[in-house]
Amino acid sequence: MINLRRLDMNLLLTLDALLAEHNVTRAAERLGFSQPSISVHLAKLRHVFNDPLLLPGPRGMRPTARADELREPLREALAALERAVLPTQPFDPSTATNTWRMAASDYAESTIVLPTLGPLRKAAPDTRVAVLPLSIPLVVSRAEQGTIDLAFHTTADSPAGLHRRTLFDERYVLAGRAGHPKLKRRPTIAQFCKLEHVLVSTYGGSFHGVTDDALAAAGLTRRVALSVPHFLFMRSVLAQTDLVAMVPWRLVRNEPGLTVVEAPVDVPGYEMAMLWHDRCHRDPSHVWLRELIATSTATP
Repeated sequence: MINLRRLDMNLLLTLDALLAEHNVTRAAERLGFSQPSISVHLAKLRHVFNDPLLLPGPRGMRPTARADELREPLREALAALERAVLPTQPFDPSTATNTWRMAASDYAESTIVLPTLGPLRKAAPDTRVAVLPLSIPLVVSRAEQGTIDLAFHTTADSPAGLHRRTLFDERYVLAGRAGHPKLKRRPTIAQFCKLEHVLVSTYGGSFHGVTDDALAAAGLTRRVALSVPHFLFMRSVLAQTDLVAMVPWRLVRNEPGLTVVEAPVDVPGYEMAMLWHDRCHRDPSHVWLRELIATSTATP
């Protein structure tokens, strides 16, 4: 087998030029080398490949069968290397064909991915987006492996080791079905506690959340009648029952089937962040996508 360590770049460039020109003098002119240098390179190549490669002919030099076998693979390899070391080109979204993979909860799908789709489809019509389930324990490894490009999660609970950009601040409001008799106006704290609530438990089954922490600090409790794993299901429940919920404002701000009022209890909100790995931090297409998402999700 040929030891690649014996083949430096100049030898490969020389072989490519010789196979194209079939002439030592023209190959030297093409590469900017002296003719003796090309002859020395050819001697080394013959030794490496154990083949004459080019033989004297009536009109220049004639490639051997081995040289003919090398011609196309060598040209393709050098062309690929040239592309790899070229300076990074500016990203043109109008001609891009990227497939971007984003990990998001159903909340982030509605509040981040959805507002981005319109501008993205308009600016980069030939790109594709794959939305994948968000698994926080796997975010770092999946980003490192390149199986996701971006993830969306709360800033406070974002894993270390990833770049992070805050997209917006979210706050909680009280929501129920349109025409809900108990939400004609902002309820008192006592009325609030008597309502039957639905709660989103992302990891499943809990009937206690940040609202309950805030109430407990004031010595109060509420009745949580339903615990669900997804925000979108909760939104459907609110529209079709008399249950109410403390919900992120962005999730219900444009829902005609819901009534939204300020809650009588102060529940801390949170920041939503965009996360990505250092491997794509400087990639022009990735930088463009991140800016588009940040602009599309800016607080209205």
